[in-house]
Amino acid sequence: MANKMSLMVPKETKPRYNSLCSDDELLDDDGCDASISVKRGSWVEGLIPSCQNSIYLPNTSHVNAPPPREDSASTQTPIIKMGWLYKNPPQGSLIYQHRWVKLDAEFLRYFDSEKDVYSKRIIPTACITEVVHVGDQKFEVVTHNRTFLFRAESDLERNEWVTVLKDCVRARRTQASLDLPFNPCATSEMKGYLELRGLRSKLYTVVCLDKVFLYKNTEEYRLGIGITSIDMNVGNVKEVDRRAFDLTTPYRIFSFSADSDQLKDQWVEAMRESIAEALSNYEVAERIWSEPSNQMCADCGAVKPEWASINLAVVFCKRCAGEHRGLGPSISKVRSLKMDKKVWTEDLVQLFVTLGNERVNQFWAANVPPSEALMVKSSSEERRSFITVKYREGKYRRYHPLFGNQRELNNALCINVQSSDVCETLALVFCGADLNCDTGDPNLPTPIALAQHHGQNLQVEFLNQNRNTELPRSELKVAIDTVHYMAPPSITHNGFLFKTASMTRPITEKKGKEEFSRRWCVLNDGNFSYYESDKNATPNGGLKMREIMCLAVDPAETHGYDHTFVLYTDTERLYLFGTDHPETMREWVKSIAKSFIPAGAEDLLLKDFERIGRLRYKDGLNLETSRLAWFCLVGSNLHIRLDEHPRDETVDLQKLLELSIQPENEVLVLVERGRTLYIEGERKLDFQGWATAIQRAAGSSGDTLSQQQLTEANIPVIVERCIHFITQYGLISEGIYRKSGVNSRIAALLEEFRRDARCVWLKEGEHQVDDVSNVLKRFFRDIQDGLFGQQAHNWLSSTAVSDESSRVCQYRLLFSNLPRVNQATLRALVNHLYCVQRFADLNQMNLHNLAIVFGPTLFQTDGKDYNAGRIIEDLIQHYVTIFDVNEQQLNRQLDEITYIIKLRENLNPKAGPASGDFICTVYLEEKTAEQHVKIPATMTAAEMTFEILDRRKISVREKDYWCCFEINEKEETERPLHFQERVLPILHSLGTDSYLLVKKHFSMEAMLVYLASKVEVSKHGMMKFREERSLLGLGLSSGSFNDRYFILTNTSLRLYKEVRNLQKLQSPELQCSNRPEREWPVKCLKVYHGIKKKLRPPTCWGLTVIYESEKHDKQERQQWYLCCDTQNEMREWFATFLSIQNGGHVWPAEWLKSRTASRSAPLDARFSNVSLIPLRGSENEMRNSVAAFTADPLALFRNL
Repeated sequence: MANKMSLMVPKETKPRYNSLCSDDELLDDDGCDASISVKRGSWVEGLIPSCQNSIYLPNTSHVNAPPPREDSASTQTPIIKMGWLYKNPPQGSLIYQHRWVKLDAEFLRYFDSEKDVYSKRIIPTACITEVVHVGDQKFEVVTHNRTFLFRAESDLERNEWVTVLKDCVRARRTQASLDLPFNPCATSEMKGYLELRGLRSKLYTVVCLDKVFLYKNTEEYRLGIGITSIDMNVGNVKEVDRRAFDLTTPYRIFSFSADSDQLKDQWVEAMRESIAEALSNYEVAERIWSEPSNQMCADCGAVKPEWASINLAVVFCKRCAGEHRGLGPSISKVRSLKMDKKVWTEDLVQLFVTLGNERVNQFWAANVPPSEALMVKSSSEERRSFITVKYREGKYRRYHPLFGNQRELNNALCINVQSSDVCETLALVFCGADLNCDTGDPNLPTPIALAQHHGQNLQVEFLNQNRNTELPRSELKVAIDTVHYMAPPSITHNGFLFKTASMTRPITEKKGKEEFSRRWCVLNDGNFSYYESDKNATPNGGLKMREIMCLAVDPAETHGYDHTFVLYTDTERLYLFGTDHPETMREWVKSIAKSFIPAGAEDLLLKDFERIGRLRYKDGLNLETSRLAWFCLVGSNLHIRLDEHPRDETVDLQKLLELSIQPENEVLVLVERGRTLYIEGERKLDFQGWATAIQRAAGSSGDTLSQQQLTEANIPVIVERCIHFITQYGLISEGIYRKSGVNSRIAALLEEFRRDARCVWLKEGEHQVDDVSNVLKRFFRDIQDGLFGQQAHNWLSSTAVSDESSRVCQYRLLFSNLPRVNQATLRALVNHLYCVQRFADLNQMNLHNLAIVFGPTLFQTDGKDYNAGRIIEDLIQHYVTIFDVNEQQLNRQLDEITYIIKLRENLNPKAGPASGDFICTVYLEEKTAEQHVKIPATMTAAEMTFEILDRRKISVREKDYWCCFEINEKEETERPLHFQERVLPILHSLGTDSYLLVKKHFSMEAMLVYLASKVEVSKHGMMKFREERSLLGLGLSSGSFNDRYFILTNTSLRLYKEVRNLQKLQSPELQCSNRPEREWPVKCLKVYHGIKKKLRPPTCWGLTVIYESEKHDKQERQQWYLCCDTQNEMREWFATFLSIQNGGHVWPAEWLKSRTASRSAPLDARFSNVSLIPLRGSENEMRNSVAAFTADPLALFRNL
């Protein structure tokens, strides 16, 4: 079959060659002799090349060796599929070549035979874009620049190849992208053209890690499609003559020639390094790199250092290693992480992991001036100088307090080697402590013997490595003092705990006992280790206390073991431990917490905390930089301890005004009266745990009154919001509190309140008065212990006192004995019921009726005890006396309610312009930060912006351009309101997809600079234009943008279809045809930033323009879109629009002074904090609210 598909061999004989290139190259070469036809065989003897430019090796380069097996050392990636296929060369040839094809996860290769080692073509699977069927038994492998056609023996075999190739390509695409899209050698160490002996053409050769790749040219290298690859683990490089060298493998000798001697030396060195890389052992390196600071050179900061000094305990790069060798082995014992495998004992590896470059450099490089610091690009002379003064002279080291006092240094060394603190031992040794000093114990005469006796294997390893180390020679003269060494306090605890495997995700499900393993745990000298049993000497694993960021105590019976706690580490892992004994867990929790909590925050350990750890936070006084603090969660209180404050601050989470999460920034926002806290997580897993715990603590933690979410006045939020809603919308509802609502709606609303009352806002139209009133009654009926608590029977028995004044005194005494939250709630409720009965002529709920309803509810009786109703009647009737109410304030409150009722009675949808105060929702910086603002008719955008900023305690600097934006989510546009623009008309016009947002205007400064430099008021230029469908009648396609010329003057915006004499820019009016295609008055235009994406604007710098006018009693509205080529161009057009429409006043000249003025003028203090009419939610709600005021809306207030 193969012979039939081949061309005939010419009779003349040629030397025998072996091809390294595919048939594609033979057919593509321009230098081919068309008169010669040749049978194509790349490694089979007896064949000749048809092209002078083809790539062949003389058969003299062949090495007699058995063919490689598939499991040989050269095969590093498992073969997914292999077999015979027919391949068709490009350029329309009909000649199919029989090829042995192999597929692995990285490459698709084809060979002349199954015995060949080096391929004719190598195609990375990453550059394959498509694999398709193309007829009987054929399929194509498509890359970005070439298509390879293959034919199988059968359709079944063809289908198998296509399926396997598609799966392989799909899996490859999920891997991380490389620097070059399809090039496996993007991280090459050496690349360039080399001449292969016996060939006229040069090959583009690339040395990449442990392989050498051959390419026809640089273009194919860039695309990643090569000829073959050579595994260097079986290679050897030998210099031959002046510019030549051989790369020898068991299967072939590759004889290369470079262009110069210098290049030859570089190629030889690169290939020898590639052989060393192939023979390297990465196990030790990977373990030492597991300590993050060991991934950077301790001297210059280069990444992935592969060398180390086993006595100085530092890891460094290859260039620094040469200078360390120059110090001599008496100062620095240099070893390779990859090749000196026998040196790296388990204890030595663990020593480097425990110390790490960061901690060791806290000694060796504690005092490096920035001007002397070594960089990755530093020269050899700079490296030699730096490393010499760093290690030979010890110039930059941190001197131990006992430096110069030999006796105390020796004493300190003997004490410290008995602990696990190797860093302290390193500082003592390299500051002069004697490793062979007398310990005073004849049985343990040396520090090494002491360390061995106490089982400190890492101390023993470090001391042994430095037996003969030459200490730094320093010029520093330090006076000998009498300071005595004292070992740092250590916390020690041990015992059995049950442990699960460490996790990288939050624990969301209950862990059964079968998922825990019993481990012997030891806490000692800042290290927490766990062992298989108390008999084992080698730990299964461990944690450093400095790695722990948080400790969380789970509620009892959360998991299979009754008592569990979780440790969160800075490596984004959590560890779950459990026990059945509460005292055991309490001892472990206190011991672990004391090990990682600093001394300045130890007071937090006295609390019965649920969670303790470190976080970063900002507050209203300093939003520029975050500060580190220690947080402790106890019940619903969050305690915060800063290093500079001797006492902790406490946040009552149940009294927060707002609690929100910014997941993209990992920020938790806590708003309390007078302050806003921004809590930031250092690690995602730890932050998620804190956020969940704080949200849970800020919610209702139980069924009693004191466990509910509370207002600042200690009233449950559900009670305050229900009372407020009924006061505004239900006081004139006949039979209020007696009529039943819809049970399903009542249950749903009550569940919302119980889940998070702070997020429930009652709205007219969405919620019914009778539903809300029944929610309030059901809350009091279901609350644990009732409103009167354990003293309910005392209240009921007080009705036996016949004298009214004595009975009132008894009520006052009982009220004073109630808990704080019960007192505040009872006062608020009775105040509300007192107001309800004052309007009994409207709602038919007099004193007696209210007592009948609320007596059994508040005392949680079955209604048979009439004393309950009598008590409620007494409390309402004698409200002023029992609760010490200021009658003047009470009358003021009743007047305000009267005004609200009259306002609602005077609602008139056909009224003229609205005036008065309204409540609306405004957002700060993002839609989640909700604020409720009272809007007078005269409030400007600047005043409202200041109101929001003052509420959140946000300081404003001179160059901060805070602005109120109108956001339209449907149109994907936004418009900054002018600082003098009235807010109320904007609210009236907003649709359901729009809202107001206060944020910084980052383009304002650039706009002001442009306007200041602008000479003329007008602006002209080309923009891309698109109209709303069939609105303007210009004959333009509604589906595309077209170039149009615009002129903007102080009166109008003109659109021209044709432009003349574009070169004469001095007179834009003369450039265009006499009459504009369209003209609009500027005062009727609204300009918005942005264009909705579904219109597919040609650039991202677009404006949406809306034209509104009234003609012949009809409102005309047009909308179109403008696209600019650059952001600056768009900003200039928008600034010109804004300047013309506002008479040149784009921004107030005295920005901060105007803020002060707005503060000094309160909006309207006559109505205290009562919201007259809520304006938030749907468009219908807002329109109804605006229409609440008639043509003379202030008539109701003239008697004030």
